[in-house]
Amino acid sequence: MPKPDTLTVIEQYQSSLKEYTLEQLRYKSEENVWSVGQMFHHVIGVAEEYLGYIRACASATGGEQPGSKSADGTRVFEEKMWPNVRVKLEEPVNATRNPESKDELAAGFEHILKDLKDWAARVQEVHPAYKVQHGWFGWLNALEWFELVGMHSRHHLRQKAELDQRLVEAGLR
Repeated sequence: MPKPDTLTVIEQYQSSLKEYTLEQLRYKSEENVWSVGQMFHHVIGVAEEYLGYIRACASATGGEQPGSKSADGTRVFEEKMWPNVRVKLEEPVNATRNPESKDELAAGFEHILKDLKDWAARVQEVHPAYKVQHGWFGWLNALEWFELVGMHSRHHLRQKAELDQRLVEAGLR
């Protein structure tokens, strides 16, 4: 069974959601900086995307993938940590929408947590040679995609702390 860290970090997000008002979740200190709610949407969306890749690995019918991880991918999995760099997404900051309610974020975290718990019990049964390519890290198998959910989510905890500080500075927390 994979490390419970992936589940724990999503549970941490889920628990922290209760600490925010909708106003705090939607607050943007600058036009080109995400709100906490936008960042939560991003974490949920990427987790859903990676869960889809786990499913793709599990349902692979074309046989083994000969591809391997990139140098960055190898390093990420050796260190068990997403690189400590700001990743500029191709889409503008405002393309990730602000939440309409806390309930939609709670439902998103609940959904991915349910799927992660389901996969935690069986992801190691997926043949490790069945892989899907990540644009930066190379070819990853189901267990690696599962672990990447946790690494990506932990990576955004640093950003969450920065956004929380901006809420304090704005007198909203």
